[in-house]
Amino acid sequence: MRRTKAMLVGDLLEDFFSRPYVAAKVAEGRLPDTWREVVGDDVAAITTELRLERRILHVRVQSSVIRSELFYQREALRDRINEISKVKLVNAVIIR
Repeated sequence: MRRTKAMLVGDLLEDFFSRPYVAAKVAEGRLPDTWREVVGDDVAAITTELRLERRILHVRVQSSVIRSELFYQREALRDRINEISKVKLVNAVIIR
C-alpha cells in the first residue's frame, strides 16, 4: 500500500517505539542504566547479576549489608524502576 501523505522519520520512529511490546523491550535493554540511576553508582558497582525473567527482577549483590537494605526497599525499587522506564516492566524484585 502506498502512502500519499509524507511523514517525518522522527514521527515514524516515535510511533514505532510507542508500541507496548517495543517500549517494553527497549526498557528491558536499558535496565542496567535504570538500575544504576535508582540505586546509585556505589551499589550498582557491587551488583554482580541483574536479570529480568517473567517480569521478576533478580538482583545479586556482593555485600550482605547492602543486600539487607535493598531487601527492605523492594517495593520502592520496583515502583521507581517502572516509573523511570515508563512501562510496567517489573512486578517483583528478588534480592540475593
